[in-house]
Amino acid sequence: MFVDRESEGPEPGGQIVRDAAQEAARILGHVIQCDGAHATIATTAAGSKSQEAGQWSVGKFISISLANTRTVGLVHDVHVDGSWHEEADNRMLVHVDLIGEVRDGKDGAPPTFDRGIAQYPHIGAIAHRIRQRDLAAIYEIGGNDAVPIGNLSQDESVLAHIAMGRTLNRHFAVVGSTGVGKSTAVSLLLRKAIEARPNLRVLILDPHNEFASAFPDKAVTLDSDTLDLPFWMFRLEELVEVLYLGRDPIVEEVELLRDLIPAAKAEHRGAGNVTLRRSAEASGITADTPIPYRMADVMRILDERVGLLDSKDLRPVYRTLRQRLDSAMRDPRFRFMFGARIIEDNITSAIGRIFRIPAQGKPVTCFHMAGMPSEVVNSVCSVLARLAFDLTLWGKGQIELLVLCEEAHRYMPVDPRMGFAPTRHALARIAKEGRKYGCYLGVVTQRPGELDPTIFSQCSTVFAMRLPNEQDQAIIRSAISDASASALSFLSSMGPREAIAFGDGVAATMRMKFEFLDRRYIPGSITRDRTAPEIEGSGDLDLNSIVERMRNGGRDPSADDVWFGPATPTAPAAGGPEQRPSLARLSPYVDEPIRQERRPDGRLFG
Repeated sequence: MFVDRESEGPEPGGQIVRDAAQEAARILGHVIQCDGAHATIATTAAGSKSQEAGQWSVGKFISISLANTRTVGLVHDVHVDGSWHEEADNRMLVHVDLIGEVRDGKDGAPPTFDRGIAQYPHIGAIAHRIRQRDLAAIYEIGGNDAVPIGNLSQDESVLAHIAMGRTLNRHFAVVGSTGVGKSTAVSLLLRKAIEARPNLRVLILDPHNEFASAFPDKAVTLDSDTLDLPFWMFRLEELVEVLYLGRDPIVEEVELLRDLIPAAKAEHRGAGNVTLRRSAEASGITADTPIPYRMADVMRILDERVGLLDSKDLRPVYRTLRQRLDSAMRDPRFRFMFGARIIEDNITSAIGRIFRIPAQGKPVTCFHMAGMPSEVVNSVCSVLARLAFDLTLWGKGQIELLVLCEEAHRYMPVDPRMGFAPTRHALARIAKEGRKYGCYLGVVTQRPGELDPTIFSQCSTVFAMRLPNEQDQAIIRSAISDASASALSFLSSMGPREAIAFGDGVAATMRMKFEFLDRRYIPGSITRDRTAPEIEGSGDLDLNSIVERMRNGGRDPSADDVWFGPATPTAPAAGGPEQRPSLARLSPYVDEPIRQERRPDGRLFG
């Protein structure tokens, strides 16, 4: 960006004018056409001084001087009127978008910028390259909420600020193709947000397991081995997603489960007889109520009802559902749901650990999803997003929570037939209502064209990095105001770390470069950016260990000893009955005898 750093003096009306000693080239053109949003400027450039034409190149800001204001325009089209003559002056036509106007402050105060145009340029108005302090005034954000995140691409001496409060409160999105520095930009934004809002908690849905390394001193990691999310905290549709492994459920089995779960919850609360069960139903206990229950009770009630059936037609439904429940409880991938041997109301400790309450110096939670089955990811993301909203809703303003969705098009695809509906609904609720209660949404995607447009429209601040795909560019153009639409013509040619930021979080649409981030804090840099000597020094490749990790999904196989350990139960801890591993086939209580009954097909169960 060419900006004026030469001496200037005030004219009688208060408007800053060019010093007489400056070269005449400072005055570059005159307005020859103007409408409500655009203007055309005529200027000349000597063929022998073609660098003068560079002052009008696409993407540069220009200033049009009026009596009391200076109209700011963004160049979006430049062409020569005729052919280029090397030995003569060439007439050029420059088309600009009018984005606002600058006014000088009173009593020597800095100039201020206002979006929109109150006084339009007249025909013949002088146009010239913008002054540096006018450029700084365009992107100035007043108050203590302004946070620097980089520098303007037009002039690296001018800092690029965002209003962190508006950026978080009204949600934000970071979009860009692979390799443009998208994850690095997200890491930088999160660090700035935590510094500006010390009480902010951040939950990162991380499908590539890369963000934990970017916050070594501020983050805890959750995965299938460390996550503690009991099955009774799942809503019915979330539990069904796990039981049916993402396939279409059988309606009869789901309805049966909808009836069995409230009965099991009533059993766990001591309402074993029919009268108390009905009173529990009257009190609002449903299959979605987050009340502890034991899966052993569900299967016992299921077995009891099988014996009461008059018709044999429904027995396959009962038998299939029981086998499905038993299979899920055996599956090591679902150990975080069914692995607890003691069923107790630990929802407070589970929520506190997931959402870092208290933070204990680590306000960021990275949920690692790489290697986890998609049906598990869908259900868990739905539970986490739902809990995040409810936590802030009932916290009544005491909690600020940011849910960051990396690869957001996986959870919120544009096609409603794809993805998991409960996850989409939970995240959409945050996008539409979350800012009222302190629950914020961060959307990160490389394919905005595949993202639900309802969700994207709720992101009031967008950081658009390089996007070569025309469909994705069209989505971004639909989100920006008409006056700044020409700024998006650079989307396919921007460099690394470069972005176009627009929306409520910035003073005006700006093309900027994010700050350099230390390599230690770049997501995934530990494995992705290793040098050749580091790779050579890592030792011989152990293919056996790689295959073992493939088989176990990255888990430590020795941890399965707890799951498939001896069937001999230990004494229950104080406070409640014991939830046994399904392999043990134990009764709900230790001091009760193990009951075994023979099925009609001759097999034993109990």
